Amino acid sequence: MSKLKNEAQLVKKAVEVGENYAKLRGYSEFRPTDSAKDKVESLYRLLVRDKLIVPLPADQENGQTMRHKLALWVSHQLPKDHPLLQ
Repeated sequence: MSKLKNEAQLVKKAVEVGENYAKLRGYSEFRPTDSAKDKVESLYRLLVRDKLIVPLPADQENGQTMRHKLALWVSHQLPKDHPLLQ
């Protein structure tokens, strides 16, 4: 797994986009007290459930790989000329 350029910012954007997606799917909003780790895991599981991303093997499911998957997912959702993809 190679680190993406601007991966931290892409993960932040993925959480933002993922939260909006979750609301449209009928999930309640995240609470301000929810940790970033919990948000990443919840969004990862939602996207896997909806078959928008391919699930990781069970032995590779950890915070770092879930964050990477979300960064990859959002990088495909953004327009090609988005500043995070430069």
